[in-house]
Amino acid sequence: MQRPRRNRKSESIRGLVSETHIIPQQLIQPLFLLDGLNKNIPIKSLPGIAQLSIDNALKTIENCMKLQVNSFILFPVVEDRLKDKEATYSYNPNNFYLKAINTIKKEFPGSCLVSDVALDPYSSDGHDGLVENGKIINDKTLPILAKMSLAQAEAGIDIVGPSDMMDGRVGYIRQELDKNGFHETSIMSYTAKYASAFYGPFRDALASAPKSGDKKTYQMNPANKLEALREAKLDMEEGADFLMVKPALAYLDIIHILKEISHLPIVAYNVSGEYAMLKAAANNGWLDYEKALNEVLISIKRAGADIIITYAAEEYAKFLRTSL
Repeated sequence: MQRPRRNRKSESIRGLVSETHIIPQQLIQPLFLLDGLNKNIPIKSLPGIAQLSIDNALKTIENCMKLQVNSFILFPVVEDRLKDKEATYSYNPNNFYLKAINTIKKEFPGSCLVSDVALDPYSSDGHDGLVENGKIINDKTLPILAKMSLAQAEAGIDIVGPSDMMDGRVGYIRQELDKNGFHETSIMSYTAKYASAFYGPFRDALASAPKSGDKKTYQMNPANKLEALREAKLDMEEGADFLMVKPALAYLDIIHILKEISHLPIVAYNVSGEYAMLKAAANNGWLDYEKALNEVLISIKRAGADIIITYAAEEYAKFLRTSL
């Protein structure tokens, strides 16, 4: 008789045969950046997460790096008065976001910074692409994304993160970066970004919801798997360095299949709604937050993710440290 339970009989043996491990260096902590100083504005729909001015963001980064969470994805909270149809503030030299990137890299040169490349934080229309007559115009969006990416590279970003889902943008951005000498600036492509119901708290955090319509003409249909393979193939051909799946929990099969077909690192974004529902359940006493978070992140890693973006990166690193 076979007895698999022999390998489960003690904590030490279970540790020996554990197949999946997460270390803090594989986690990316999102940060929402505000212009100004001494600002820390809690986000109601994201418990424990706040919009931060650069001085407070630096404190958070320092705390994270002490826990070996060294990577951060940065999102700008832009005032409406600075937004226009063509997102021109995104590459304005006076953009506080670009200044924040430069400040962080000077203060913490060992950090890894990932940007957000899309029009929606800067667009008066709230869409990821340029809007004309109610339609998202793909090819006219590409030069704007390239200008944005170049400005971020000049500011010192390590990895640009095109989240817009426009066709051809990875190649267009790669060409612009290379043409200007930024051969070492990486591209983390949002390869399979689905039109998901789990983005609600994030849009609260950035006040970036579309002013009209939705994002279904450029974000992917949740029903589709083969489309993700097509997007991944194109991103690899165009020069992506990382492939991302967003959201994570409802798309573990997509993470797995991209890991099977690509040798590039696979990134999973454990998005705001996924984080918020875990927090809400824990705050109501319905589950143990630390145990549930561990199970969630292990499932994402087990599916094939090499890197996980999660709002709980700092928390999880603390849990790992106290459990040692």
